[in-house]
Amino acid sequence: MPSPVKSKEIGERLRDIQEYLLEQYKQSRPEKERDWRTYEQRLAHRMREAVRSLEPLIEEAVKTLEVKRGRGRKPTLSLKQKLILVLLKELVGTSNRSMASMLALFSLLSGIDVSYKAVERLYSDPEVELAIHNLHVLILRKRGVHKVDASGDGTGYSLTISKHYASETQKRKDKAKTTGTTKGFVYSFKMLDLATKMYVCYGTSLRSEKEAFERAMDMLARTGVTIGSMRLDRYYSFPCYVDRFGEARVYIIPRKNSTLRGSWKWKRTMMRFVKETIPYLGQYYLRNNSEAGFSVDKRWFGWRVNQRREDRIDTAISCMNTWHNLFNLYTP
Repeated sequence: MPSPVKSKEIGERLRDIQEYLLEQYKQSRPEKERDWRTYEQRLAHRMREAVRSLEPLIEEAVKTLEVKRGRGRKPTLSLKQKLILVLLKELVGTSNRSMASMLALFSLLSGIDVSYKAVERLYSDPEVELAIHNLHVLILRKRGVHKVDASGDGTGYSLTISKHYASETQKRKDKAKTTGTTKGFVYSFKMLDLATKMYVCYGTSLRSEKEAFERAMDMLARTGVTIGSMRLDRYYSFPCYVDRFGEARVYIIPRKNSTLRGSWKWKRTMMRFVKETIPYLGQYYLRNNSEAGFSVDKRWFGWRVNQRREDRIDTAISCMNTWHNLFNLYTP
């Protein structure tokens, strides 16, 4: 079956977008002004509901986990207490030592009094890792997230004070996404449900955004959520990435040297890009929801991760993503 478009038309359409189609698209979709008073009221409501629902959700998430231990001292904290502690620590945004000091101050009320080393070890505790995953899946099910129209994008968190991920990636462009070119950062890839603004899955890596993407795909397979459509940035504009999502439609902006060489799904994607450009752009730019989600997260939790070991970095970012989903659990 011959393709109804030719490879050269892809490059021609990219030039059209740069010259006039993008401006035409923007004019057809004026930005809506935000009612800041209503926004602040909704935000306060979401925070109250998230904190109020935290304990019963954690109890439900940990009750199905059966931990078999050998000989040795019984843990000071229950799994429920461990999970609450790491989640609250990431919400407060303090160091391990400062969190331990805060616990000492409130030990009379909470009954929890542990050292900063004990707090640090929670981030590499396999029980905590399993409990966070259970909590993630439980929140998605509570919100009714099953088949989603999604956007996927990568971001990063600094592991040092001296480097800021956004400024480094601006200087290095796509090179910052590849292995070994940006030191002092952890890469994070997240897939966002456009309807609920929840993260469906995520992955992290100290080496590259590509590896973080692969880990997010592995997590997606364990959540039971299916993808109806996906939006990805130009870094993923290759047939191999489009094919990863099966029957789901994938919206990407092709590279300048892109051709029709690839699967029939890639050919159909390029045909929609060439023949239905304005509606296609309307779908593609829904990917801005991912960037908006990252912006909100970093205003809440900052752009730096205080952990150093890779497994502990994963746990810290998982806690941030859990709070993100909790804050969106009760949105209309």
